[in-house]
Amino acid sequence: MRENDNPKEKGRIEMKVIKQILGGDLKRYTMVVALAVLIGIFNIISDGRMLTSSNFQNLLAGNAYVLVLALGMLMVIVIGQIDLSVGSVAGFSGMVMAIAARELDLPWWAAVLLALLIGLAAGAWHGFFLAKLGIPGFITTLGGMMIFRGGVIWISKSISVPAPEQLKWFGAGYLPEWGPKFTGMNNSTLLLGIIGIAAYVVSQLKKYKKSAEVTGVNEPKWAVGARILLVGSIIAYFTWLFGTGREGTSFPVPGLILLILIIIYHTITQKTKFGRNVYAVGGNKNAAALSGVNVARTYFITMMNMSLLAAVAGILFVGRSTAAGPADGTSWEMDAIASVFIGGAAVSGGVGTILETMVGGLMMAVLNNGLMLMGVGADRTQVIKGFVLLAAVAFDVYNKRSGRGSHKIRSK
Repeated sequence: MRENDNPKEKGRIEMKVIKQILGGDLKRYTMVVALAVLIGIFNIISDGRMLTSSNFQNLLAGNAYVLVLALGMLMVIVIGQIDLSVGSVAGFSGMVMAIAARELDLPWWAAVLLALLIGLAAGAWHGFFLAKLGIPGFITTLGGMMIFRGGVIWISKSISVPAPEQLKWFGAGYLPEWGPKFTGMNNSTLLLGIIGIAAYVVSQLKKYKKSAEVTGVNEPKWAVGARILLVGSIIAYFTWLFGTGREGTSFPVPGLILLILIIIYHTITQKTKFGRNVYAVGGNKNAAALSGVNVARTYFITMMNMSLLAAVAGILFVGRSTAAGPADGTSWEMDAIASVFIGGAAVSGGVGTILETMVGGLMMAVLNNGLMLMGVGADRTQVIKGFVLLAAVAFDVYNKRSGRGSHKIRSK
């Protein structure tokens, strides 16, 4: 029997080809594959209702605020802390914004700025106790959760407050239509997809060139081309999915805001000195301090950033629901924390990326959406999400004990 006829040898060759296409590290894509499988399973069980334009538009717009929270929560967890107050800060900021616009007659943009300032002030409060007084983030933000949750109920008198009409576009709006509709898609969504594909192609070509310069070894051109074709096809499919919905719909504005924030925070964490400091502090704060990192400043800015993003999440949610309610923000911190850990962040800190966290957040969003399509109640949904979180953390611990470390999506 020839060597190529050996099933094991064929399997090794096929695995080598797949690894080359995916950049050499299959563990980086474990959760991406799991997400794709989950979407496929729910689509089959729901008779095709998962992969529809309207469903994915609602899924992204309805979960954008949790994904925004997860962006900040990742950085908090990477420095070895945790923030339990984000849901309450989001609810309080949104309520202050609605009350300021309705009862103080502030313009909508001034009310939004006020909400963002509330978030910054809350983060500075938490950061002061952590960075200057040395009180652990868990305790500091537990107190903050109680304070701001009580504050929401207090200032609202347990009554919902209508939000400015202009905010609806931020929370539930869609990209506008313009020009002739030759392709049958929303042109704004089509343009966004083209930009996404072009950006990915440029990033892969730069990575190919840089890899050759650093290692002196050229990655196979066919592998780079196959990777570009694969990811480009996925972007093109979702561009079509979002852009061919019912009349008046397209890619959601909250999704666009989320994309902008992902780019910003991916750049911060992977390309800036502050981002490197965050990982250094999370890995070993004593060693980081000895190497010149200002640990207290890193703690302070990270906590302040978290509450600022909590305010952004509150604004998006109020815009989508068109009113601020006394229960807004309840348990949001749980979904944000779960998104980070499902995305592969280490419980001990120092490990995790923005891209991984977004995959974890989408896992939570797809779970919520798919179970809802199946008619599963909120009680059983919480049970299932709890098991998924435990499984993700157990997987992380297993990887560490086996010496492989947490899977990590490296910067492109």
